Amino acid sequence: MATRKTTKQTELQQAGKQLSSAAKAVGTAVSHKFEAMGDAVSAGMAKAKKQVVAKKDEAKRDWGSLVKAAEAKLKKSQAQLKKAGEDARKSVLAAEKKLEATKRSTSKKLAALQSSAERHAKAHLKAVEKEAAALKKAVTGKIASVKKAAPAKVAARKAPVKKAAPVKVAAKTATAKKAAPAKVAAKRPAAR
Repeated sequence: MATRKTTKQTELQQAGKQLSSAAKAVGTAVSHKFEAMGDAVSAGMAKAKKQVVAKKDEAKRDWGSLVKAAEAKLKKSQAQLKKAGEDARKSVLAAEKKLEATKRSTSKKLAALQSSAERHAKAHLKAVEKEAAALKKAVTGKIASVKKAAPAKVAARKAPVKKAAPVKVAAKTATAKKAAPAKVAAKRPAAR
């Protein structure tokens, strides 16, 4: 008869199996832990990448806004420069027109002053010529009277003393007449 063989597991075998299943459990747990750590690292990297991309986009926006602001300032400065150039051109044109008008009015005034000065000079020349003619006439008259008086003086020297007095009076009146035109001549230029 055949006897049946029963396999009895020994404690050592049971412990080996348990150890094997525990090692599998530990291996599975470790692999799960590594996967979890990998996922965490991936998530952290993705998050960091998102932050970098966001900061990059923000920097692009900031840079874009700075460029736009600079372009706006440049356009504004160009507009102001253009306006200042136009204002300067207008000012130069106005100054040139004013200068031309001043030249014209000055030349007219100069011509008027010249003609006025010529008229005054001619009038003054005529007055001087008249005065010179009057003085010449007076001097000629004096010379004639002196020539006439000279024989009288000679006769007066020969004549008695009584006749000398009227000759002196005549000489005084002749001197007074000669001095009077000189005063008139002196007054006329001062009056003008």
